[in-house]
Amino acid sequence: MFDRDLWREIFQSINMNRTRSLLSGFTVAFAISLFAILFGIVNGLVNTFDSAFADDASNSIFVQSGMTSKASNGLQAGRRIQFKNEDQAWIKEEFGDKVQYITSRVYLNVIATFRNEKSNYSIRAVNPDHQYLENTKVTYGRYVNESDIKNKTKVVVIGRLVEEDLFLKTTAIGKYINLNGIQYKVVGVFSDDGGDNEERLIYMPISTAQQIYGNNDYVDQINLTYNPEMNFDAAIGFSNLLTKKMKDRFMVSQNDQRAIRVRNLANESKAINQFTFILGFLVLVIGFGTLIAGIVGISNMMIFIVKERTKEIGIRKALGASPKSIVSIILLESILVTIIAGFVGLVIGMGVVEFAGPFLEKYFIKDPSVSLSIVVGAAITLILAGAIAGYLPAKKASRIKPIVALRDD
Repeated sequence: MFDRDLWREIFQSINMNRTRSLLSGFTVAFAISLFAILFGIVNGLVNTFDSAFADDASNSIFVQSGMTSKASNGLQAGRRIQFKNEDQAWIKEEFGDKVQYITSRVYLNVIATFRNEKSNYSIRAVNPDHQYLENTKVTYGRYVNESDIKNKTKVVVIGRLVEEDLFLKTTAIGKYINLNGIQYKVVGVFSDDGGDNEERLIYMPISTAQQIYGNNDYVDQINLTYNPEMNFDAAIGFSNLLTKKMKDRFMVSQNDQRAIRVRNLANESKAINQFTFILGFLVLVIGFGTLIAGIVGISNMMIFIVKERTKEIGIRKALGASPKSIVSIILLESILVTIIAGFVGLVIGMGVVEFAGPFLEKYFIKDPSVSLSIVVGAAITLILAGAIAGYLPAKKASRIKPIVALRDD
């Protein structure tokens, strides 16, 4: 493998057949670059889907109420469905281990004031489990806890941008913020991958909001996450059962699509997984198809090289060259051409993906990239492809009889 004369001979052979080597190498380079570009685009699409759901837990289910559109159980259409705290408790008790986290929401809009700074913000009054459903990252302090719910404490957790807006020269933790004339203690500051809108929110205990802003136990929405051990089909079946039982509980027609709406991210995740799997499979087919064309090109090149060097091979064998040495020369030449062309193609493909990345965002392709595993896999594939492309011509060359080779025109 490290015989200097052997490698000098291989490079001389490539140099003597530059046009043929370049054409064969171009096919491999094109195949690998296309492979890298397509995989980069697929990864970009996956990143887009991931960022779209980064704001919520991937196993979330959202239960929303509306107005009935159909008469049911002697009740007329147009009836407003109103959830209460007891409905959250019922779901948790009814479905047990199928529910991982659960919370209710109450939505409010307030004017927030701290010293001379003032702005409008939205409030989400929630239970402690909400942190895990929303993927909220508490950067300072803490989140709403069970003690806050039980004691209806006047505390809030504010978004990063709320702190930037109102607390210009100090930190927010431990300070009191005025919300519509009522003082609340800031116990935490959070960040959220959902973006600026999510980081301009204020969270407070749901029991506090219900007492101060309504003196009731009404909730606007119930959110939960299903047991992550469930597969997509089991999760979808669970949400369908939840929908049916919720409609029965509120005496709503099963055909009424407006009264109670249940959105399960498992439906969307399943569709996205199927889409990316099919897309990835198509990329593999296209990439390997093009690569096979490159392998065929190199194999044809090696066949022509063997034919042109028939007399030389005959002389070698007459002088005592072993079949193994003949195979080595041709096989290594094939592998070398394949690796060099493949490396060039991989660099070009990755360069195109890197350069085009910023321009692809408007087409919903975010941060396209080629993973390290793809690079390693492509390198291994190239070595095997070069070996396969050169083996048959090399084997054929090693079997040529010296007398036949010397007579060849």
